[in-house]
Amino acid sequence: MNELRDEFTDSTPGPFSLGADTHVVILTGAGISAESGLATFRGQGGLWEGHRVEEVASPRAFSRDPRCVWRFYNARRTALKAVEPNAAHRALVSLERYIKDGNFTLITQNVDDLHQRAGSRNILPMHGELVKIRCTECNHLEENRDDLDDFPRCSCGALLRPHIVWFGEMPFYMETIASRMRELDVFIAIGTSGAVYPAAGLVEQAKRSGARTVWINPDEPPFEFSWDEFYRGPAATVVPTLVSRWTGKSV
Repeated sequence: MNELRDEFTDSTPGPFSLGADTHVVILTGAGISAESGLATFRGQGGLWEGHRVEEVASPRAFSRDPRCVWRFYNARRTALKAVEPNAAHRALVSLERYIKDGNFTLITQNVDDLHQRAGSRNILPMHGELVKIRCTECNHLEENRDDLDDFPRCSCGALLRPHIVWFGEMPFYMETIASRMRELDVFIAIGTSGAVYPAAGLVEQAKRSGARTVWINPDEPPFEFSWDEFYRGPAATVVPTLVSRWTGKSV
């Protein structure tokens, strides 16, 4: 565990235990999925097939060239089949099972299904889900892991789109997230820069609610004063150790 570093403010008493009745909200970002080998699909210069990602991940891009957008997302769907949840995903499942029903919320910025495959249940994918598709006309929504062509259509005849929050669209579950952020005791951010809104505002809400805030990431947090504790290192190493420490149970 030489990659685990604890940083505490003067007012922080040190490592703490989580009771089963503690209200816990966790936010995960791309870092936890990257440790499973999931690529970001940004090649040299931040491009995909010569396109900036913003050019294949917006309503305007889909309207202009839906085939190009679907090629991008089909490539991501294919890559998802080749990776598996890692120890951090599995440790969060153990934490969820330890916490009393209704007191655990996992918010993820990731569109992969690694949390779901690991066994997480109380999860809010705020940016959508790569393995779901929906109709652009009738709004039919379904889970679909099959290979799709570059111009998939719904049974109603309309074009299907990825169930993804694109640039310029509102993230999902914002009312639910706001409600959970008013009730929490502990807020834990894992593998996220914490710099992109609206997710970046969650730690501010947590501090206003008087919650303990914990940061887990290979890099130092952008605003150290926002975090009561921060731990540097890979999530797959740090999270299982901390879950064992918090719960008193082996993970």
